[in-house]
Amino acid sequence: MSGHLFPHTHNNSQYLCLHWHSNSLCESRGFQQLSSTSMDCGKPLAKGGKAEGGSTPSKVAAVGGRLNGHPEPPEWPAQQKAATPWQEERTRSVEDNQLSLPSLETAYSAILKGLGEDPERQGLLKTPWRAATAMQFFTKGYQEKISDILNDAIFDEDHDEMVIVKDIDMFSMCEHHLVPFIGKVSIGYLPNRKVIGVSKLARIVEIYSRRLQVQERLTKQIAKAITEALQPAGVGVVIEATHMCMVMRGVQKMNSKTVTSTMLGVFREDPKTREEFLTLIRN
Repeated sequence: MSGHLFPHTHNNSQYLCLHWHSNSLCESRGFQQLSSTSMDCGKPLAKGGKAEGGSTPSKVAAVGGRLNGHPEPPEWPAQQKAATPWQEERTRSVEDNQLSLPSLETAYSAILKGLGEDPERQGLLKTPWRAATAMQFFTKGYQEKISDILNDAIFDEDHDEMVIVKDIDMFSMCEHHLVPFIGKVSIGYLPNRKVIGVSKLARIVEIYSRRLQVQERLTKQIAKAITEALQPAGVGVVIEATHMCMVMRGVQKMNSKTVTSTMLGVFREDPKTREEFLTLIRN
């Protein structure tokens, strides 16, 4: 089996890897690590076994204790292509809701007892069931997929001017304290010959916000989903929200608001495009 050593990037570091044709077998143990600026990934080793700007590897380690005679190198985990945000699988189904409801009710009953209440008193008899079904609704984004709403709502259109949908109401649950944060989302994108039904942007917000979240991740998930689905020239997302974990507890600052933004493509690279977007969503 013939092969060549190539530099390869893994976990933001450069390593020397053994490539068989189009497949690669890379193992960080047993390779001489090179600095991230010492060479470009993909260049073959120079004559004498040294990479340009690097040094000779001490040895080539066998993965799983085998190298010579291996019929086909196993796929390295980093090579497995991760699902894009809008193609991810559901992590919960409607059937799961029914199956998990009794255990959720039991858990909420235990919470009431832990708080010193009597779950058997009249006002609390159905509270565990109500709380359990409410929490399932608050997190219903886990049983929905972006692709379900986008596949039939992306249209070819020769339009290259900015599209903005602003002040989309958003309700989510802080994953740290399981209390709400509430606010508004503004989305803008610069089409690249494809547009999406504007109501679908609000649906994207709904799917990702109806999960246990932090605002920073929610902002990025919305922007990346639009980017993966439409491949636009750029995307901008801004969220302004009030967090009940800051209002009802902790520092208890009633008027505090948290603003997060994600800018991709020309929205990040071009200050004028970014400023146009930010100006339009403010006015």
